[in-house]
Amino acid sequence: MTRAFRFQEAIIGAAVLVLIGLGAGLYPPRSLAAENLGDEALKLRFEYLSQNGNSNCSGEFLDSITAMPATALLQGSCCSRMDEHRYVEQVRGLTKYAEIALITSDPYDIPAGIAQQLLPHYSTELTPVEQAAYDYAMKHSDEQGPCCCECWRWHVYGGLAKYLIREHGFTGEQIADVWDLSDGCGGSGEHVH
Repeated sequence: MTRAFRFQEAIIGAAVLVLIGLGAGLYPPRSLAAENLGDEALKLRFEYLSQNGNSNCSGEFLDSITAMPATALLQGSCCSRMDEHRYVEQVRGLTKYAEIALITSDPYDIPAGIAQQLLPHYSTELTPVEQAAYDYAMKHSDEQGPCCCECWRWHVYGGLAKYLIREHGFTGEQIADVWDLSDGCGGSGEHVH
């Protein structure tokens, strides 16, 4: 059995489980989360996502997200080639936030439904204390913000930050960590938090 066939088989099985999960109100189904995959499955996932991305940094792509089906996936990197070591590092690092459904477990495979929920939070007005946490993350995250440019990721992850600060009491340090682990720009940077 080829890797491509095994991956397609896994995707079909995952899609069935996603549809079951959606019907039961379990979106996103954490049993399919990237952090629950073994090394071989993560390698296959990396190979697929690094070669089959659909996301880009255009304003048109940002505008298109609200019209996508919630089950559509925003896949691949926006700016640079994905790096396998960094990808695994990110997925493993994001496991610490698994209890918060709006923090996706894979920064290169994001359900449009999650992005749609987060985009409106980007315009949230923060209190001065909350804004200080956001500003800290802007100054101290690896990209000096949620992404390297003001693309759809900037708005989605900026919205995520405001949601996490307001609803979960996240600090600036925690937001910077989430942004660094969720960086979907590609590249091979090492980040230890």
